[in-house]
Amino acid sequence: MKAQLSVQAPSAVVMVRPHHFTPNPETAADNAFQRSALDGTASEVAQRAYREVSEAAETLERHGVTVHLFEDTAPGRTPDAVFPNNWFSTHAGGHIAIYPMYSPNRRLERRTDVIELLKARYRVQDVIDYSGLEPDGLFLEGTGAMVLDHVARIAYTVRSNRANAIALERFATHFNFEPMAFDAVDASGQAVYHTNVLMCVATEFALVGFDLIPDLQRREEIRQRLEETGRSTIALSSRQIGEFAGNALELAGSSGRILALSSRALASLTPAQIATIEQSASIVPLRVPTIELAGGSVRCMLAGIHLARR
Repeated sequence: MKAQLSVQAPSAVVMVRPHHFTPNPETAADNAFQRSALDGTASEVAQRAYREVSEAAETLERHGVTVHLFEDTAPGRTPDAVFPNNWFSTHAGGHIAIYPMYSPNRRLERRTDVIELLKARYRVQDVIDYSGLEPDGLFLEGTGAMVLDHVARIAYTVRSNRANAIALERFATHFNFEPMAFDAVDASGQAVYHTNVLMCVATEFALVGFDLIPDLQRREEIRQRLEETGRSTIALSSRQIGEFAGNALELAGSSGRILALSSRALASLTPAQIATIEQSASIVPLRVPTIELAGGSVRCMLAGIHLARR
């Protein structure tokens, strides 16, 4: 499939390969998607996670996506380092944001070598660092907390302790996004911790767990905003959200746009949903069952690079 590329779908990503992976005990309280790693010793779980990230990076590169793969070698200090999209994001025009993180051990994930590589390989005009908001308890966990429509400049954001309204307003002002905040809860009534587990905005479609948005008026407003931008909306059930079907990312490959998501997520989609996606993007499933124990999936593993190459 050869589809026209778009500013929504980056052609490069940053990934972090873990050497000491384990679900993060500091994030378990408010991440209902997280599970304990019960199958095997700590070493075996870590080895499986290492292989899953390695194979995912290789698969994306085969499809023409540039992968900047970093190693996480801090034993036990950064269990969620495999999810770099939470601590930084990049934006057209040469802008980078660095974010304030809710869990203290996640703050250790921020790395100067990642930012320096971006400056060396891409045109970077400025870096805006919001991490100084942490002592005031103001958190905004990047493109986990926000799902960004880079075309219509909308930041869809589920309200949570990972997405503070003041921090969101500062980001939106600096980066020229309209904040669209809403509440979302899972089947047990617990607030959804990150927007990107229930929503994926691609160029011509959007995957959304509408059922998790209890305010019916707000639910319809979100649907309308997405459809006003010319996108088909694909409604995901609560069960599909639990299978990480919303945690996907559209990328630009060598033969057109692709949708990267987990094998588990793909298995939960209906034939009609798959057909809608495949009208504009090829589906590329990645097998990451060990990584998913930590409460995130493929989209969380990919920090998209929306910068011009040098």
